[in-house]
Amino acid sequence: MNRSSFKGFKKAALSRPEVKAEYDRLAPAYVLRKKLIGIRIAAGFTQEQMARALKTQKSNISRLENVNSKVSPTLSTIERYAHAAGYRLEINFLPETKSNLNHSAS
Repeated sequence: MNRSSFKGFKKAALSRPEVKAEYDRLAPAYVLRKKLIGIRIAAGFTQEQMARALKTQKSNISRLENVNSKVSPTLSTIERYAHAAGYRLEINFLPETKSNLNHSAS
């Protein structure tokens, strides 16, 4: 599938309210994983090097960075990961939009 056809597919899929609601629900997990990978790479670490810095196994780093993982990382794990990569964690809360509140109630 080329990029333009994927964009079209995504646009069509997100026009369906139930798909859009699920996409929005999963977005924070995707953003977190993308940021974890980004700071690891910015630090110049491979997954194996990050695992050594955290005194764990490479498979644990892979699982932590994998969006499809069924395990959610703890706040302390995310903090340790960020610190090992030379970052500090900052948490931000955003107000819900009216459309998000309507989808949450269903």
